[in-house]
Amino acid sequence: MEHVLDILKERGFLAQITFEEELYEQLKSPTTFYVGFDPTADSLHIGHYIPIMAMAHMQRAGHKPIALMGGGTAMIGDPSGKTDMRKMMTIETIDHNVECIKKQMSRFLDFSEGQAIIVNNGDWLRHLNFIDFMRDIGSMFSVNKMLTAECYKARMATENGLSFLEFTYMLMQSYDFLELFHRYGCRLEMGGNDQWSNMLGGADLVRRKDNEKAFACTFQLLLTHDGRKMGKTEAGALWLDAAKTTPYQFYQYWRNVDDKDVEKCLALLTFLPMDEVRRLGALKDSEINEAKKVLAYEVTKLVHGQEEAEKAASAAAALFGQGGPSADVPSLALSEADLAADARISTLLVRSGLCKSQSDARKQIEQNAVSLGDEKVHDPAAVISAELIGKNGILLKKGKKGFCRIVLS
Repeated sequence: MEHVLDILKERGFLAQITFEEELYEQLKSPTTFYVGFDPTADSLHIGHYIPIMAMAHMQRAGHKPIALMGGGTAMIGDPSGKTDMRKMMTIETIDHNVECIKKQMSRFLDFSEGQAIIVNNGDWLRHLNFIDFMRDIGSMFSVNKMLTAECYKARMATENGLSFLEFTYMLMQSYDFLELFHRYGCRLEMGGNDQWSNMLGGADLVRRKDNEKAFACTFQLLLTHDGRKMGKTEAGALWLDAAKTTPYQFYQYWRNVDDKDVEKCLALLTFLPMDEVRRLGALKDSEINEAKKVLAYEVTKLVHGQEEAEKAASAAAALFGQGGPSADVPSLALSEADLAADARISTLLVRSGLCKSQSDARKQIEQNAVSLGDEKVHDPAAVISAELIGKNGILLKKGKKGFCRIVLS
């Protein structure tokens, strides 16, 4: 069987690895590993999808994943990649988000019979004794070394600087690794490349405290060919929750990626064999659209299921004149009460997810980018009526690729 590190390398996942040759030997035997997820929202987004796919590849190769929910670390906030301190969340909000994310994780990993587990670091971090922790763990960290970490250097250069609260985040995350090693024999932490400094701290802590083998491995961030972060839409983040980003919107995002990003996305975001990935990625000119359809379908199927992927593909075909059934076009049902309360087209643009806010909707209308049926909408105060919607509904369009059928409920 092909070694899992070779699989991850070929597909483009790996960024940095500690003790690579030693880890290569370790992963010849079943190994418990973990990836941390910060519950800062009640849904995962596409930025989490790379580590989730890597976890799935690891599990398929016989290794045991731990999905670590940051119910404790979220109370501090990771300074990595942030120019200001995160907003403080209540325990109730954090716990609610943890439960929502747990449900999503089960779509991607097999949790039956303990083949993968979900753990919350709030179980140990929330009850730590400060003095005991600082004597036992804080004494193992050099402030001089910590200050060389990119996440700290970047924050110290900002106007508000770095709070001591955030400075302790590396200790918390490192302690997670030690705790998971003690509880589950976990020997490997995996995660995004922006976590490299924190992950080095954890692997080093296990090695120094317990004189045991421990490893860190980071994944490439999901970037476009020119270095921009993928997964940002006009409406905000590309969420894995269908209530936040509809399956159709999700499908369309991947259907419209740049030609130069198709092969990379197929390798990272699907389980298609690499020979097929390379074949599809090599298509040129108009033929690359077939590869984009495969990408959009496969990713949507993994995230939302085959039925939703087929509906999204059919909706796209119907909207773009390829004969798909119009019943699968995304729709927004309005009652008489809805129309009486607020029938503005700008409101419908927001409710349908075509625009992220009323100001965005007004801007799109003013830029002549919005149509209702075959007519352009020119007035931001324009309203819709039941007569205009009719029995068959009417298509609300934003730009060339944003569609929603407005129907009466």
